[in-house]
Amino acid sequence: MCNLYRMSKAQDEVAHFFDAIAQDLSVSPGSNAPEMVYPGYPGLVVTADWLASMTWGFPLARTGAKGQPLKPKPINNARTDKLSSPFWSASFRARRCLIPVSAFAEAEGPKGGKTRTWFSLPESDLMAVAGFWRDSAEFGEAYTMVMTEACIHVEGVHDRMPVILPPAAWSAWLGGAPEEAFALCRPYAGDMQVERTDEPWAGWR
Repeated sequence: MCNLYRMSKAQDEVAHFFDAIAQDLSVSPGSNAPEMVYPGYPGLVVTADWLASMTWGFPLARTGAKGQPLKPKPINNARTDKLSSPFWSASFRARRCLIPVSAFAEAEGPKGGKTRTWFSLPESDLMAVAGFWRDSAEFGEAYTMVMTEACIHVEGVHDRMPVILPPAAWSAWLGGAPEEAFALCRPYAGDMQVERTDEPWAGWR
């Protein structure tokens, strides 16, 4: 599933993109993020009221072979069929958000020679990906993307993709009942631009 995405727009451009849900979107201090976002990296997140930088991935505690604590692993994708699990359910029900994304990448090709294939929307430089967030002792505020079955443009590369929400669905995702939000978790029905590259995958650093 998606372990790399690109977000090439500045904060003010992101805020303007989401004007439909927040006319006075406030920007939290330090809301900066790199253009290439990997699990464990900071990324921009939008709620109904604010735009902020959070860590991509909920922390998963790990221990070594001798029981020693290891660095937490960022779990950056939440499958729709797992949203009721204890790891995700409270955040999905109470803290949904939108993730501004310019393009997301999947690995394609033979083992040992996989390259990056990028997916974007032909009509816009930004898309709104469904997500939710929580506060954590390990990473501070952290977010994850919601994954659903792949659409026809992605299915030849991967069997799942991020949930992409059209503007008409933003308010329902952010403030609707969990059942209403869950109904929005479906494959993207519009056209997509597919860009195959010779860039080595290295999708998780």
